[in-house]
Amino acid sequence: MEFLIVILILAIVLIVPNVKIVPQAKTYVIERVGSYYTTWKNGLHFKLPFLDRVANQVILKEIVKDFDPQPVITKDNVTMQIDTVVYFQITDAKLYTYGVENPISAIENLTATTLRNIIGELELDQTLTSRDIINSKMRSILDEATDPWGIKVNRVEVKNIIPPRDIQEAMEKQMRAERERREKILQAEGEKKSSILIAEGEKESAILRAEADKESKIKKAEGEAEAIIKLKTAEAEGIRLLKEAKADSSVLTLKSFEALQNVANGQATKIIVPSELQNVATIGTTISEMLKEKNK
Repeated sequence: MEFLIVILILAIVLIVPNVKIVPQAKTYVIERVGSYYTTWKNGLHFKLPFLDRVANQVILKEIVKDFDPQPVITKDNVTMQIDTVVYFQITDAKLYTYGVENPISAIENLTATTLRNIIGELELDQTLTSRDIINSKMRSILDEATDPWGIKVNRVEVKNIIPPRDIQEAMEKQMRAERERREKILQAEGEKKSSILIAEGEKESAILRAEADKESKIKKAEGEAEAIIKLKTAEAEGIRLLKEAKADSSVLTLKSFEALQNVANGQATKIIVPSELQNVATIGTTISEMLKEKNK
């Protein structure tokens, strides 16, 4: 009985530690007698006691490494500090385990040397405005260099570019001057547009006043013309009615006297009487005297 208990204890001691469960997004690199044997993916696995061992536990998720700022020198001899962020993923656990000693440190050193080479070909202004180009070149170079290590570089980002203090002050002065220049340009453009709008308003106002004055004069002239037409029409209608009524010379003479009376009622200081009217007046006087003698 004691023998069975001892065997059971030995079995538990030997079996339980050698039963491994590999979680999701991880792989185990297994060595047998000191040599690479296999790679375990997620699931339940068993290794031989004393012969197999887990050489490395590799994470398959994307890894983000923020490296410290590195001193770099531009093409125009300006020293600055640049720090980068590298996004990479392990694609081959065996190569990652046996390809290079301390892969993270290797990636950091490779990133620093690649960054220095790229920045050394650019001037200061190009460095400050060409982040996308720097990121693209670094990703391509790092991805190719880390392929034998079982690593795929997905993305590289330049996080900060820190130029020297005197360069920063000069850039700040330049930016302030540029902002002031743009402000003055915008102010001048605003004043110009305002002057143009005022001039256009005055022009349109003058045009409208001229058109209104023109229409007023036209309406006035049309009214006077219409009045004259109506007056002449009335006179013509009166003459027509007299003709239709077959008025004799005495009626016409009376109308002439009425017209003469209207003229005399005006403000004229001189009245010129035509000879015909004088004859008519003489006839009228003669008739008047004959009537007076008959009455006597």
